[in-house]
Amino acid sequence: MQAEDLKLLVTWRMPYGKYKDRLLADLPGHYLGWMSREGFPPGRLGELLAIMFELDHNALRHLLDPLRRQ
Repeated sequence: MQAEDLKLLVTWRMPYGKYKDRLLADLPGHYLGWMSREGFPPGRLGELLAIMFELDHNALRHLLDPLRRQ
């Protein structure tokens, strides 16, 4: 994980599905868990969703708060 990855989590929006247009950082934990079990999509989006899942699962979402303020 790079610092740039964390910045992208607070700027990229989910491109499809029930949570379309929601910031990746704002996706609910149950949805991230479901995606983890079903398989993350390929490419950059899948990588970012996997990072967000790890942050949520380990109760580290607060690390994104300073990036939201920028």
